[in-house]
Amino acid sequence: MTEVTSEPVSGTVERPVTEQKTVRVVPGPRERDLRRSVRRRRRLDNTLRWGTPVVLVVLWQLTAVNELIDRDFFPAPTDVAVEARRLIEEGILWEHLWGSIRRILQGTALGSALGVTIGLCLGSVRSLRVAIGPIISALYTVPKLAVLPLLLLIFGLGERPTVLLIMIAVFFVVCISTTAAVLEVPKGYHEAFDSMSTSRVRRFQHVIIPAAMPGIVVSLRISAGMAVLVAIGVEFVHGDNGLGFLIWQSWQLFLAPRMYVGIVTVALFGVAFQGAITLLGRRLTPWIPSVSGR
Repeated sequence: MTEVTSEPVSGTVERPVTEQKTVRVVPGPRERDLRRSVRRRRRLDNTLRWGTPVVLVVLWQLTAVNELIDRDFFPAPTDVAVEARRLIEEGILWEHLWGSIRRILQGTALGSALGVTIGLCLGSVRSLRVAIGPIISALYTVPKLAVLPLLLLIFGLGERPTVLLIMIAVFFVVCISTTAAVLEVPKGYHEAFDSMSTSRVRRFQHVIIPAAMPGIVVSLRISAGMAVLVAIGVEFVHGDNGLGFLIWQSWQLFLAPRMYVGIVTVALFGVAFQGAITLLGRRLTPWIPSVSGR
């Protein structure tokens, strides 16, 4: 609610009399009860977050039951749930899920550690960035699945080529993002630290790493999705277990409900994996407000 009052202000002899308007802003219900407003916004966000998938699943079920879509290609969610229960009881789903999780975690850990380390070095040392930066940019554009035959030729069959390919995919995303985050550290931070005449190690510890950490966390979230994509793609053509193998084998045998179980499991795992990375990022950067809290 806004109240506008005006009162005349006399001017000089040579200037005409003017009016000065004073605007008084009265806080509304939202400003007076901030906690209630935040709770209401959270309830609305949760309703939209969980209600939208539920509505889509219900529409899918209705269209499948009423035969508006072909159930041979688009089985009803209830059919998918029955197949998922069977796969869980027989232990098939757990076997494939654990195979994918193991490869993704190994590749993500190796690629993230290597990417952050080299990214910090490239962002801090100009000569190193000039020498290696173009090579990394060129190799980043190469499709990762195109490297799989080379890895199979060098390391043979087994899980090592899959883990290495995931590591490579994660490395490039994290390395390039970390380098950019270090270069974007404000110069004022460096100037303030230069006045203290401290060592380069302390500069890394107290200036570069904390300032670049938000960018590093974002790269980890992006690389988590990249790791899942690469792992499933490799399992399509290589290996005898994993969610990608489950989906591809189901397609070959025309087992649509089983294929949908694999796809839904991949989606749920991807959401959980990125959620875990997000929680880790909040722990590492407690001074950065979360997206949901804005």
